[in-house]
Amino acid sequence: MHKAQDPHFVERVRASFARQPAMVLIGASMPVVEAGYTEIHLPHKPHITQQHGYIHGGVVGMIADSAAGYAASTLTAHETGVLTVEYKLNLLAPAEGQLLIAEGSVVRYGRTLIVTRAEVLAVKHGKKTLCALMQQTIMAVHGKKEKAPQDPLEERQTWNIRA
Repeated sequence: MHKAQDPHFVERVRASFARQPAMVLIGASMPVVEAGYTEIHLPHKPHITQQHGYIHGGVVGMIADSAAGYAASTLTAHETGVLTVEYKLNLLAPAEGQLLIAEGSVVRYGRTLIVTRAEVLAVKHGKKTLCALMQQTIMAVHGKKEKAPQDPLEERQTWNIRA
């Protein structure tokens, strides 16, 4: 079991996620934030699929990266940012169904490097299928504040994408 350094980590992580235009672009949400664990949910939408109708592998990697990265962020101090150093993604099955769930968790927490993992599950007619596994290394950046982008909802209007 991991212990969060910031008693307000849930609010901090949710606020950071809300500032990510990339997650707004694809329509992802983060309904679960716990110490050392997060979930990102992504409903199937035509604009994130590839030529066979499956959710694109790049999008699968995107939500796995964010779920695991935010799992690391739940354990850091308030003034510490996190950046992905590397990850290995195995695509195990087509990402098809009504919903993808990326479950991110911390494997080992260190002062500078944090090892995380993510499992991405495809939910089709209530049945969950493991479609991807990811192992990731995160770098803790002490004293690094996040850049505040423009309002992602305002930007979405310029992308001409429906939520």
